[in-house]
Amino acid sequence: MSDDFSSMTVAQLKELLKERDLPVSGNKKDLIARLEGADEAPAQEEATEAPEGKDDAWEDDDDWDSDGEEDFHTARQKPVLDDATREALALRAAQKAKTPSFRRTEWFRYSRLSRSGWRKPKGMDNKQRRNFKYRGSLVRIGHGKVAAARGLHPSGFAEVMVHNVADLDAIDPAVEAARIGSAVGGRKRATIHARADELGIRVLNRRRDA
Repeated sequence: MSDDFSSMTVAQLKELLKERDLPVSGNKKDLIARLEGADEAPAQEEATEAPEGKDDAWEDDDDWDSDGEEDFHTARQKPVLDDATREALALRAAQKAKTPSFRRTEWFRYSRLSRSGWRKPKGMDNKQRRNFKYRGSLVRIGHGKVAAARGLHPSGFAEVMVHNVADLDAIDPAVEAARIGSAVGGRKRATIHARADELGIRVLNRRRDA
């Protein structure tokens, strides 16, 4: 069976994994090993007898660890917010849904401009600066959001930039969450993740491979 899997392409292996509800991450060697493990599992289940007093279908147990599932940390920490802050976050979300998308002048003409952020339109004859409606909306003071929720993450946490493990000691897990700097390497990032789990701190930009 291993030879059959080796002759398949990665796309074909992933299709087999999807049919068996198994993860499709990893290289070709990992995919083959996962498929071989899935084929061996039914044989082991047939050889195992069900305990006395139970049906052939085993009951689900909360402590049961499925071999087919990957061990991936998912942040579940929630902030401790007062009623005023909750209302401010809800109002900000409602306002954001009605806020127009601010696009740079002639973003539709040049792809490099479509990928860039907002720039104030300049020029005496600039149609967007003169507020012609077909040229898009201008950034104005009236588009500002609720001051009480300004700077807060959508979850309600206040973001704190972290570059090393020592920075985590100054974070209050109840109202603050960590965001790891982009220049932090993979090894140090893993150490920060482990320390954040010990302190119960949520990492907002945690990677799937960590």
